[in-house]
Amino acid sequence: MAYTATKCLLGHLLKSAGLNQAELSRRTGIHKSQISAYINMRYGKTMEVAHARTISEILDLPTPYSLYEWTEKQPSGRTDD
Repeated sequence: MAYTATKCLLGHLLKSAGLNQAELSRRTGIHKSQISAYINMRYGKTMEVAHARTISEILDLPTPYSLYEWTEKQPSGRTDD
């Protein structure tokens, strides 16, 4: 079984925590433009693992996986999946 991150929840989580992107940037050392790119899933990529772990600790999340909404990826039928 495989999963795909379909939506970044960081914007919602920041709002719930009473933080903004600038404050998260200050606390994590991650550039504000990079945080914005994560929130908007710019370039179709998810966060680097180290950034996800750092952000999840700042937001007191149980796991970095909580930063995304996940959907099950359907197998293509190929044997190399």
